[in-house]
Amino acid sequence: MKLLHVDSSILGPGSVSRDLSSNIVATFQSRHPGLAVTRLDLAATPIGHLTAAHLAAAQGAPVDEALKADVAMGNAALEEFLAADIVVVGAPMYNFGVPSQLKAWIDRISIAGKTFRYGENGPIGLCGGKKLVIASSRGGVYRAGSPTAGFDHQETYLKAAFGFLGITDITFIRAEGVAMGEEARSGALESAKKETAALAA
Repeated sequence: MKLLHVDSSILGPGSVSRDLSSNIVATFQSRHPGLAVTRLDLAATPIGHLTAAHLAAAQGAPVDEALKADVAMGNAALEEFLAADIVVVGAPMYNFGVPSQLKAWIDRISIAGKTFRYGENGPIGLCGGKKLVIASSRGGVYRAGSPTAGFDHQETYLKAAFGFLGITDITFIRAEGVAMGEEARSGALESAKKETAALAA
């Protein structure tokens, strides 16, 4: 069994989403001896944002050495994603959405003929069968029913983007309100880690 561990926070050791994603991966490792883990840190080693040059390269246009390296990195990321049985993504909310480096990675794995295809009745996801766990962190409170729920373009986007690829087994482990004081932060982390403990049973 293979697990892909993706982090996108720019905050390093102080990141809540990194703390949660590491805890989630450790939980899976404890329940599945021999689990092969591949690590992708999109803040330390970002994958370039999708450009017209990338699309031209995909159609066979000549590319320079810098673009060749970036295309190779994107292709490697795609293969790692396709090979994974479990995908754990650390996804903080930045300005109501996901970090741009996480969006860039999703753009590079959302490829017609690889992770989805178009059928007679519309798009068909090709990645069903994967288990996806999102370690979600938010400075404020945006869950359903909250006054600011309509500002959530983080979890709603992730559910739609991966659902488009055919993934229906999606779990959010959420710590929110982490910027609302130390008590709120520690309480949110404690609650999220309790959810994680039962995750890989």
